[in-house]
Amino acid sequence: MPLVTTTEMFKKAYEGGYAIGAFNINNMETIQAITEAAKAENSPVILQVSAGARKYANQAYLLKMVEAAVEVTGLPIALHLDHGGAGLSPEDAFLQVKSCVDSGFTSVMIDGSHYPFEENIALTKRVTDYAHSKGVVVEAELGKLAGIEDAVHVKDDDAMFTDPAEVQEFVSRTGVDSLAIAIGTSHGAYKFKPGTKPQLRFDILEKIGKLLPGFPIVLHGASSVDQTYVQMINENGGKMPDAIGIPESMLRQAASMAVCKINIDSDIRLALTGAVRKYLNEHPDHFDPRQYLSPAREAVKQMVIHKIRDVLGSSGKA
Repeated sequence: MPLVTTTEMFKKAYEGGYAIGAFNINNMETIQAITEAAKAENSPVILQVSAGARKYANQAYLLKMVEAAVEVTGLPIALHLDHGGAGLSPEDAFLQVKSCVDSGFTSVMIDGSHYPFEENIALTKRVTDYAHSKGVVVEAELGKLAGIEDAVHVKDDDAMFTDPAEVQEFVSRTGVDSLAIAIGTSHGAYKFKPGTKPQLRFDILEKIGKLLPGFPIVLHGASSVDQTYVQMINENGGKMPDAIGIPESMLRQAASMAVCKINIDSDIRLALTGAVRKYLNEHPDHFDPRQYLSPAREAVKQMVIHKIRDVLGSSGKA
């Protein structure tokens, strides 16, 4: 089975009231863990590559490893560019996304959310026109999420919710296939200040769902920051005070509405790092990477199985 686009995935997810997990990949172990979990749950899955991952692992290596995962699992897997063009000029943003389209990605995101509305539309439409000519689907973003993740740096004061009044015009003029919106999620492991109660603007999501019936909505910055892994890190030499994420019950509610894709990155990092720290603390004489990366890979796999089964609701939907 070749790599697939998200078109059929999202159609089924919207109609079925569940979401597809979009998990960020950086190396072989994370790719194996995520796809083994999806295989165990018979779930479709999206593997996504950020600018930081492209710089760290090299796009060509990641593409070949994802192709290997498709061959091994036989699952419907989409390869997605996450936050394409973030922090770049419009021309450089287009060229970055174009390189991913040309190299074999089946889905790309163009992030023009930091531009004024008209400039975001112009850049997004240019990308969409090119990607569609190559059979690749496009995700865009309207509104700004707070937080830090790779090339995305948005201060709390600069974050803004998506305006439902703009979504119909944006989608109709750009022709995008899905839309990432800002309703209170945030990038990174420190999504909320200590003592504050996490809240998502489901009223905005509901309005957008009514304005764009059947249209797939995306949530970025949706890691729950499992305190089990935070504690594991802190107990084994780490220092992550006040790391707070999105409650899983809120993500499940979003998945039952118009949200068809939920992005998860920080939770992968936490599971992997927690397992590595714990193993090395318990086995200070070990130095073979296979020794500590094996339990790390298993920790990520079990975390992803939990997300698919209990949060996303995509088990058995492949």
